[in-house]
Amino acid sequence: MSDTAPSDRASRDLMAALDQTRPRTAADAADPSVPVAGTVLLLRDGATGPEVLMIERPDRGSFAGAWVFPGGRLEESDADEDASEEDDARRAGVRETWEETGLVIAAPALQTVSCWDPPPGVPLRIRTWFFACAAPAGEISLSPGEAVAAEWARPDEMLARHGRGEVTLYPPTWVTLHGLIGSEDVGAFLDGVRLRGAARFETVVRRTPAGPLFLWQDDAAYDDAAEDEASGPRHRLETGRLPWSYVRSA
Repeated sequence: MSDTAPSDRASRDLMAALDQTRPRTAADAADPSVPVAGTVLLLRDGATGPEVLMIERPDRGSFAGAWVFPGGRLEESDADEDASEEDDARRAGVRETWEETGLVIAAPALQTVSCWDPPPGVPLRIRTWFFACAAPAGEISLSPGEAVAAEWARPDEMLARHGRGEVTLYPPTWVTLHGLIGSEDVGAFLDGVRLRGAARFETVVRRTPAGPLFLWQDDAAYDDAAEDEASGPRHRLETGRLPWSYVRSA
């Protein structure tokens, strides 16, 4: 992989963030000072399973050059003092999807997939809710300031492209794509999400000899790095080299 491969940008960002993280506290997952965002998986059935709409960010700003799902931060118009953070994020996802792609979706159609809380201390810390729905009919019309390309992607193929260093993905997008693999169709994926409920990813990241290691709550080493050498459950993403490796065990 050359020094200019897109995935190197993500690796550099991840390594830089490691120097600014701090230990997680119980209050971090609901810290009201952290900005909130909503992002949407627009799904359609393809020949070999679900396909998801992905957009490529411009080569500037947040997540520059990365492939992401449509979405963005809450604006004042999205907030309702009588509603939950999740519902506010859902409204943000609807609005951002329309602004970025021209596609109109209804908030009640959005099934909550997950909520991602980044490692405490990182410079760009945004708590992001991920939602999913069947894609609506209509032509995609990209907002030039928000996206430079769009495509309907097979999750396994997008991960393979990332593994070859051809595209930039960040961990929440990577893990979400991984979770789509194996679904027979869009209906089966959405049914599965409804049955298991929304997943929470309260992220801890550590520097290891192999590179950045992302850990989540049900990993044996989540609270104590010393436990990494012991047997126990694993829920982690190893990002030190391509292809990344996601491990989840009971």
